[in-house]
Amino acid sequence: METNPHELRDLIRLALLEDIGDGDHSSLSCVPENATKRAQLLVKQDGILAGVEVAQIIFDETAAAYNYPPLKINVLLLDGTYVKSKDVVFTVEGNARLILKAERLVLNTMQRMSGIATYARQMSDLIKDLPVKLLDTRKTTPNFRVFEKLAVKIGGAVNHRMGLYDMIMLKDNHVDYAGGIEPAILRASAYREKLGKNLKIEIETRNLEEVDEVLRVGKVDIIMLDNFSLENLREAVKRIGGRYETEASGNITEKTLRAVAETGIDGISSGALTHQARSLDLSLKAF
Repeated sequence: METNPHELRDLIRLALLEDIGDGDHSSLSCVPENATKRAQLLVKQDGILAGVEVAQIIFDETAAAYNYPPLKINVLLLDGTYVKSKDVVFTVEGNARLILKAERLVLNTMQRMSGIATYARQMSDLIKDLPVKLLDTRKTTPNFRVFEKLAVKIGGAVNHRMGLYDMIMLKDNHVDYAGGIEPAILRASAYREKLGKNLKIEIETRNLEEVDEVLRVGKVDIIMLDNFSLENLREAVKRIGGRYETEASGNITEKTLRAVAETGIDGISSGALTHQARSLDLSLKAF
C-alpha cells in the first residue's frame, strides 16, 4: 500500500490494516451480518475534546474499505470543547460489525488527541496574556504526527514545523558536523538560494557567545536559545533587539513556561506538549 505520511486518510487506512488484518474474527464469529445497532461516545474524564472530525473520517474509511454503507453520525460536541465526565460526544448508528471494526481506532485516536489538546490548553492558558507563541516540536509518535499536531492546534498552541522538509533548522549536531556556526549558516543560506525554496533558517545557540556569532554572520530568520538561564534569555533578547525572531527551548514545562515567556522571547517550543500529555479517558458504548 503506497501512502502519504501527511494525509489523514492514508494513515487511517494503514491503522485499520494493522488492527483488522484478515478479519475482525470476534465480530464475524458472533454478530449477525446485517445487524443494525447504535453506540455513543462517552466522556469519562474532564478535558479538551479533540478528534471528533477525525473520528468521522475513520468511520467513513472503515465503511469504504470493507464495503459497508456509511454510518449515521450525530455529533453533539465539537473539537476544542471543554468536556466533563458523562458528556456524550456523538452517537453512531448502522451496521454493528462496522461499528466494532472502527471502535478501537476511533478511541485510540481521540483519547490521545484529547489528552494533547487538554495539556496544550493548560499550557497556553498560563501565558495567554503575553505576546508569545507556544510552539510544538518534532517529538511526536512515529506515524501519528499529523494527528498530534492537529491536537496541539485544537488545544490552542501553535504548530512549528511539520518535519525536516519544511524548515532548515540547524541544531547543535548540525553546527558541530558543519564545523561551526558560520560555515553552517553560510552553507544553509547558499543551499536555500540554490533550491529557490521559501525555507526559513533557524539556528540553535547554546550560549551568549554563539548568539553574538550568529548576529555577526546574519542570514538566518530565527535564533533558538537552548537551555539558557532566565538572565541569559533576557540578555540574548536584548542583544538580538528584534532583528531576528527568537525562540526559547529546553525543559519547558508548566513550571517554567511563565517565567520564560516573561523574558520577551517571541516563541517557546515545548516537546512536552506531545510527549508528556496523558490520554483522556473516553468510551464507545452500545445503547
